[in-house]
Amino acid sequence: MSQFLKLVKHPIKFRLYLLYNLPAAFFSGIKIRECTEKMSITSVPFKWLTQNPFKSTYFASLAMAAEMSTGMLALNSVYKRTPPISMLVTNMEASYFKKATHITYFTCEDGMLITNAVNEAAKGGEGIIVSAKSTGRNKEGEMIAEFIFTWSFRQKAKERI
Repeated sequence: MSQFLKLVKHPIKFRLYLLYNLPAAFFSGIKIRECTEKMSITSVPFKWLTQNPFKSTYFASLAMAAEMSTGMLALNSVYKRTPPISMLVTNMEASYFKKATHITYFTCEDGMLITNAVNEAAKGGEGIIVSAKSTGRNKEGEMIAEFIFTWSFRQKAKERI
């Protein structure tokens, strides 16, 4: 298991990581339900901090959880890597199918696709672009939303002295 996955699976360390690095996700209650090198499942609750005026989960809260399901796979691939790799979301597409009135689970199964892109970026040269899909479902398995995030990975420039 990678160092990053060990961090993700540690309940206290990862919650502190979220508080420090992603406070909106921390306060929204977004959780990592499962994370391996191949797939990631996140969840976002329906609660006061995540709701919209229409009594469903606000689209931005859904997008945060969806992005995190792809981002965990990306972070796992770049964490403490030599040479260091930068990562950036360059595009997002979203489709919404049903109101999210309870907890929504987002699944991304593109871990190997992301790892291959990071490995290619580590060779240097131009940035590598990859699109990862995250599907949101409610506890009954009904499709709530689908997101496609385009990630750019690039070897970080050497520091100048």
